[in-house]
Amino acid sequence: MTLSRRAVVSGLSALPVLAAAAASAAPVFLPQKGQLSVPEPSAEARALYDYLWRIYGQKTLTGQQESTWKRGSRYELNYLRRLTGKLPAIRGLDYIDPRDYRGLNRRAARWYRQANGIPSICWHWGNPLLGTGYKNSQTYFDLPAALTDGTPEHAALWRDMAIIADNLTVLRDKGVPVLWRPLHEFTGEWFWWGMSGPEPFKALWRTMHTYFTHERKLNNLIWVLGYAHILKDGYYPGRQYVDIAGADIYAKDHGPQKELFQFVKGQVGDTVPICLHENGPIPDPDGLGPEADWLWFLTWHTQWIMPGEHNTEAAIRKAYLSERYLTRDELTGFKPLP
Repeated sequence: MTLSRRAVVSGLSALPVLAAAAASAAPVFLPQKGQLSVPEPSAEARALYDYLWRIYGQKTLTGQQESTWKRGSRYELNYLRRLTGKLPAIRGLDYIDPRDYRGLNRRAARWYRQANGIPSICWHWGNPLLGTGYKNSQTYFDLPAALTDGTPEHAALWRDMAIIADNLTVLRDKGVPVLWRPLHEFTGEWFWWGMSGPEPFKALWRTMHTYFTHERKLNNLIWVLGYAHILKDGYYPGRQYVDIAGADIYAKDHGPQKELFQFVKGQVGDTVPICLHENGPIPDPDGLGPEADWLWFLTWHTQWIMPGEHNTEAAIRKAYLSERYLTRDELTGFKPLP
């Protein structure tokens, strides 16, 4: 019996039951340090995760989120190449527009297989009762009802997860590992998955992880838990559901964001690496170290990377040409041996 067919009592009082159901819907796998939360990961996911652990605390991967509506999906990448002669190690993509899902999968596959880079995918999940799109992701959705079998919210939630699982299956079958970053910025209250508090959020995260991992066999995913800059306790779903933890911040300076790093470390300990899963200004590489050992940064698209008040050309060049930050041409040993 899958979790989607479990009958549970609706409302906030049922959330401990929902969380327990999500956790018990499949055999419990408690990964050791360095192991993925997927019991039998693909060779590609395992090789990438091993690589990330090897560089963690020594190097930081460069990352850039793409846009698709300015001058094509390479708008930011072309700018970085012109400015620095380099490209980011991580390309950030977003399941935000169903009309682009097929194109996104092609770009992610090419980035890994032909371009020798690492794909990261987030999901601006529109309110399941209203439809896709960024605006709908910021509209309240009754998450406790959605986690209760037999409700319209429940049916819509599972429909959407199945669609995304179908798309991630395409990448699995192509041998492409994904830094999978769903339900991001959950400690904020601007996306619907963060509006109902920690218990519904954790139940949803565990539900998705269980469904994707055990029912859909998506063993190519590396699960990235992304806090917002708003520091709140109680949202950690547990090591068995998380491979990398992170936070994001759109600061006004290029500082290392030590407080943010230490907060995430206080939530997850030393069990998983910690990344800056979204950023505005790129942290000055000179400030990184044990108190802010970000595994990667991922600068947001359009005005956040283009020269202006957030990132100057001098700051971008310094980052992309520094010893601390690794660009795509410097990636080695992150794929399985043939």
